[in-house]
Amino acid sequence: MAKRKVVWSLLAKNNRIQILDYWIERNKSKDYSIKINNLFKEGIEFISEFPEVGKLTDDKSARIIIVRDYLIVYESNKDQILILTIFDGRQDPIKLKY
Repeated sequence: MAKRKVVWSLLAKNNRIQILDYWIERNKSKDYSIKINNLFKEGIEFISEFPEVGKLTDDKSARIIIVRDYLIVYESNKDQILILTIFDGRQDPIKLKY
């Protein structure tokens, strides 16, 4: 199956930066941020090849994959994958917006 182009929403870009910055500040090191970012990349690479793998959300237009404690919410069409947000699954799901 052909890979689809991946496009990041502004919200998803900002969420990713905030997550990585949080771990850098908390651990006083970039090591874990690099590791989690690589896991995000691997997960997104996988859904670019197999977009139907994610669990459908309640609104039926978005899907979710889990990477460690994070939910990557995305939509797909025949040409691209749109990353809507990355959300820490340990937080209150009411805060999840995309």
